[in-house]
Amino acid sequence: MKPSPVSTRARAAVPNGPHAALKDSPIDLQKCVGSAVRELRLRGRLTIAQVAELADVSEGMLSKIENGQISAGMDTLSRVARALNSTMAMLFRTYDVPSGNAHLVKSGQGMPFLRHGKRPGHTFQLLSYDQGPDKPFDCFLVTIEEDSVTLPTSQHAGIEIIHLLEGSFEYRSGQSIYVLEAGDTLTLQGDVLHGPERLLSLPIRFVCTIVYSQPSMPG
Repeated sequence: MKPSPVSTRARAAVPNGPHAALKDSPIDLQKCVGSAVRELRLRGRLTIAQVAELADVSEGMLSKIENGQISAGMDTLSRVARALNSTMAMLFRTYDVPSGNAHLVKSGQGMPFLRHGKRPGHTFQLLSYDQGPDKPFDCFLVTIEEDSVTLPTSQHAGIEIIHLLEGSFEYRSGQSIYVLEAGDTLTLQGDVLHGPERLLSLPIRFVCTIVYSQPSMPG
């Protein structure tokens, strides 16, 4: 049986803590505009009184605009935008845009991942949490702190991209051997036998991203 680079049955769950992806909540137009006004004002280091005077509106109205408590007219918003040395477009830039669905993993908080054939001194942290049979990619932070008599080799579907952060090693892809040093990036075919050949400088840390082939959509 061909060795797998990662276990698809890792004993870890998707985190629900503070580092999990935040759920987006709908935001109405008033709050969107108010948030933009406040952000631009603070960025320009202006007080409510200063912006209100420049825009020829009351401080109370400007405060209500920032807090999303009032739906201001276009003429008022235009004056506020000019007072902020900005444009109307900037006030509406985040309204009705798609969710980013981004996922942040803080340093050292990657999910520990159990790998088949793991060697002592080799650790894997899963940096992505896409799940399901058709997930588009996997991304790992791999750390090697100890040498080993035998080093793991892998074969899998898709394209693998290795970016070396620290250390150096020889890495095999089929019949070819490449020397990787910090800052180097190696892209290889996952279905060709590959893996570390010789560890040159420890510790070694690299980001490994596996991009899986996606089924073509019917025309």
